[in-house]
Parts: sequence; C-alpha cells; structure tokens
Amino acid sequence: MEKETKEKIEKTVIEILSESDMKEITEFKVRKLASEKLAIDLSEKSHKAFVRSVVEKFLDEERAREYENSQVNKEEEDGDKDCGKGNKEFDDDGDLIICRLSDKRRVTIQEFKGKSLVSIREYYKKDGKELPTSKGISLTDEQWSTFKKNMPAIENAVKKMESRV
Repeated sequence: MEKETKEKIEKTVIEILSESDMKEITEFKVRKLASEKLAIDLSEKSHKAFVRSVVEKFLDEERAREYENSQVNKEEEDGDKDCGKGNKEFDDDGDLIICRLSDKRRVTIQEFKGKSLVSIREYYKKDGKELPTSKGISLTDEQWSTFKKNMPAIENAVKKMESRV
C-alpha cells in the first residue's frame, strides 16, 4: 500500500472515530464508512489490518487521554502539594525532584550517559546528604511512555487485586 493511500485512510478513519459514538461504532462500520468516503475497497486483508491498527492506536490514545484527565482531576481533588506542583526542587546531584512519595522514596528526572531518565528510587541519609540506593528503577523516555500508556490497565489490575482482599 502506498504511503499516500495509507495517510488518506488513516486521516479518514480518525475523522470517523472522532465523530462517532464509541459505544455504537465497530471496526467493520469504520472500515465501511471509510471505504465509502474514499471510494477504496478496504475489505482486503492488508487494508483490514491497517484500519485495525489505526483504530487500536486511536483507542490507546483515547484511553491515555482519559487516564491523564482522571489523574489531573484526582490530583486536584486530593490537593496533593508534593507532586508536580510548586517550586522546582533539586537534589544534591542536581536531579529534578518531581515528587516525594515518602520520606525515603522519590521520583526524579536525571541525566545518565546523555539520556534523561525517570527514576523512582529509595534514598538514605549519610553525613546530612540524601543518597540513592540500588532499590528502585530508572526508565528511559520510551519505557516511561509505555508505562504511562498502560496505567489504566495497571490500575484495573490493582483494583481487582484489592477487591479480592
């Protein structure tokens, strides 16, 4: 399939999805409407797969936006002043402290070997300085994006786990 054709199909599918009731629309309906609008037969296997990938990407982005909005609303409701608000705070290494999760744990943005990392780590005090321990994780931009995109699924799993207790 040509790049230009793919772009037309993607644009049309996204328009259809944006204007549709997500409770009523199906992938088949999207493909049929796009096929009619573009005068292209989208019933071929490769076209079906491409339309499916566009639909899935759109839905993933919608879920991520909904999650992001719910988190913003939740932060506003919680009145959380420690995370992502107020003046910027830096640690002794010059890393930006995004959030203090507890006395010993925090989220920072740090540079390591020329890459920015989101670090969620435990710290200890020594000689008046807070130093990082090996307990924690540092995520690259790509890993952070994947993690963030999957937060709704993680939250659902945690809710299910909590409901069993």
